Amino acid sequence: MISKIVHYAADAVLVSAVLAGIKRSSGLGVATEKIESGEVRTYVDKYLTIGEWVLDQGSAFLSSSEYFERKR
Repeated sequence: MISKIVHYAADAVLVSAVLAGIKRSSGLGVATEKIESGEVRTYVDKYLTIGEWVLDQGSAFLSSSEYFERKR
């Protein structure tokens, strides 16, 4: 039971990170201002912030690795 919860939580974080990557690369993001419930909007914003954090941490980790290089 606990392993399924951990698995679903990890999947949710990955989806949030993908949404953060889409937002950064294309400018398209979730329109949270259209969510009527303020409480739900707050939780969705927190969920999306987790994806931004994961993306930032992944970028920082990979940029310090000798196996990755930045190409522009």
